[in-house]
Amino acid sequence: MDTISNSEILAEIAGGLDDWRKLAQPLAARYRATDAVVGAAFVAAVARAAAAARYDVPEIRLGHGVIDVTLFSVDEAGARWVTAKDLELAGVITGLASEFGLTAVPGEVAQLELALDTADDSAAGPFWAALLTGNSTHTVFDSVFDPLNRVPSVWFQQTDRHPTPRQRWHMDLWLAPEVADERIAAAVAAGGTLVDDSQAPSFTVLADPEGNNVCICTALERD
Repeated sequence: MDTISNSEILAEIAGGLDDWRKLAQPLAARYRATDAVVGAAFVAAVARAAAAARYDVPEIRLGHGVIDVTLFSVDEAGARWVTAKDLELAGVITGLASEFGLTAVPGEVAQLELALDTADDSAAGPFWAALLTGNSTHTVFDSVFDPLNRVPSVWFQQTDRHPTPRQRWHMDLWLAPEVADERIAAAVAAGGTLVDDSQAPSFTVLADPEGNNVCICTALERD
């Protein structure tokens, strides 16, 4: 599979795919539609465009006044990547959105990923895959993905073995880069604490009032 590097994806976004943002694995876009019928017609047009390009049906969510579209390709091992084919379809979808009079709101895209500290993901992985997807083989490298995206993905963060208790679960909230600082400020104002911003804008660690950590992640400054 001809995968595209993160820096190349960001360059494509800056070069004309400004409806889209790169999250943990996929490209994501959100559009606003004042008319549900127009939104549904757009979704149908996207499905036809994907079929014409021999692309698997994109992940599309038609909600109250919004349409969310997520693009990624899956390799033989089940890992998720962005490829040239995804970027090409993103361009087509951008054009369709314009034709249907939709408004892009890329700052509203988000992806929630659950992260578990573990010294042995080969042991923990099958359990969480079976629990979340019903199939213990749905582990890919360091992650569990539900093929139908019913539940968030789980990412196993490698750590040294350590005695319990210690926080081992945390959430990685992936956001569009332009809204990350605002979201961090809002969380801190609501009682949170800035724990570590040394890796910002790639990720920033916050803690809730009881000390539970969460990472705000963006695609910036990543390989």
